[in-house]
Amino acid sequence: MAHRRTTKLLFLLCSLCYALSAIAGKSYYDVLQVPRGASDDQIKRAYRKLALKYHPDKNQGNEEANKRFADINNAYEVLSDSEKRNIYDRYGEDGLKQHAASGGGRGGGMNMQDIFSQFFGGGQMEEEERIAKGDDVIVELDASLEDLYLGGSVKVWREKNILKPAPGKRRCNCRNEVYHKQIGPGMFQQMTEQVCEQCPNVKYEREGYFVTVDIEKGMQDGQEVVFYEDGEPIIDGEAGDLKFRIRTAPHDRFRREGNDLHTTITITLVQALVGFEKTIKHLDDRLVDIGTKGITKPKEVRKFKGEGMPLHFSTKKGDLYVQFEVLFPTSLTEDQKTQIKAVLG
Repeated sequence: MAHRRTTKLLFLLCSLCYALSAIAGKSYYDVLQVPRGASDDQIKRAYRKLALKYHPDKNQGNEEANKRFADINNAYEVLSDSEKRNIYDRYGEDGLKQHAASGGGRGGGMNMQDIFSQFFGGGQMEEEERIAKGDDVIVELDASLEDLYLGGSVKVWREKNILKPAPGKRRCNCRNEVYHKQIGPGMFQQMTEQVCEQCPNVKYEREGYFVTVDIEKGMQDGQEVVFYEDGEPIIDGEAGDLKFRIRTAPHDRFRREGNDLHTTITITLVQALVGFEKTIKHLDDRLVDIGTKGITKPKEVRKFKGEGMPLHFSTKKGDLYVQFEVLFPTSLTEDQKTQIKAVLG
């Protein structure tokens, strides 16, 4: 009885750790960008595309891409193994560690390059094989400057065709087969004939659901967030991909140019001449000091280093450029004119 209570307690602790880890970071399914019920083929195809995209040979010197490659291989090692996947689905990463510690696993796992080599049949980068594929769906997604600065997520409603079973049979897996027909003594003619199989019939139905698009810090206009095999389906082939193409939405205070931010601030003529104390609120609500004790000329632009946009996959940031507009008075009294002449003579 004591042993059974200990086992139950262990599983409860694993379940709690799994819940906490799910809050703290992405699951293996999120890493491979597949749903929790994904088939083995979906997992393999997602791994192939992501491993090729983030392979160190294509991202030399990019530490974030190398980390992604390691995460992708780690996720694939678990989800491609039915026993490990079942444990992970029930108890999370801590359940896998406990399973390995009890002698039920392969210990420390495979080297990520070994997984890649085993999957692709060699250590060299290889191109993906050509297979029948449905149309990709490309959606222009306006991302707020705050999300692009801090990172965030956007929920998007998606409708698409889904393949459903239908009554009857259909011709499928058609191919041309070559055979020889005798047309006379010692004479043969080469012929081709289309041969098809009989498969269960299918039909298209329209379905809708929400897609959560993760916006990463520093993403540039034109970069894409890809959901593999979530595009348009095709009968007897692989569905296309759903691609959200990032586009920076207009902002009321800042304008983005690459990794730099630009803004315009209006000051009075007195402030322009004698200096001023002033702060502006940044995209993360920090106050940035832009004051000066010197003279500010109309249309003058000042650079504040490291106060721009974060660079994608980097800890560095661009710069903030502030242009100053000087607000001139609309009129002056004679006494004011006299005083100005006395001061500025």
